Amino acid sequence: PPVRRSGAAPGDVVAVAGPLGHSAAGYALLSAGVTTARPELIAAHRRPAPPYEAGPEAALLGATAMIDVSDGLLADLGHVAAASGAAIAVESPRLALGDPLAEAAALVLAAGPSSSRTSSADSPASLALNWALTGGEDHCLVATFPPSVALPPRWRVIGAVHAGDGVTVDGNPYQGPAGWEHFR
Repeated sequence: PPVRRSGAAPGDVVAVAGPLGHSAAGYALLSAGVTTARPELIAAHRRPAPPYEAGPEAALLGATAMIDVSDGLLADLGHVAAASGAAIAVESPRLALGDPLAEAAALVLAAGPSSSRTSSADSPASLALNWALTGGEDHCLVATFPPSVALPPRWRVIGAVHAGDGVTVDGNPYQGPAGWEHFR
């Protein structure tokens, strides 16, 4: 039988199954007092729905590393990068943020700064991206796969693994907290 390697390696693709930023958006809506708009985002914060079946699926597909996004995409990918001795590059256009996050971000910004997680955003697009990159609690799964693996539709490629260390977004280090910081 072929020898399976463990850990992300240069050339692997990075893919996610499940929503990114929905719980953070729901929390921001609740914090801003906007409780009737985008009920699906508020529900995502109150009752996360992890894609449990995607875990065994990833293993069968040959995932080389996998983690749930509970502390934030960048923070959790940082754990994978460190454990694998590799660099991970996230491409923000591939995150597929969509209308729910954009609308929620516009509503939260219109309501005024409600937390430090929204006060630095200068536009709905930047706030929505921040939620996707650093929000946690959606408990989606992010995994690395050899480039030859044909991924099913539930998995969307959001980046790649390279030689080096750390995590970048669109070729640059992310400015600000990468997600939840334990014991701070």
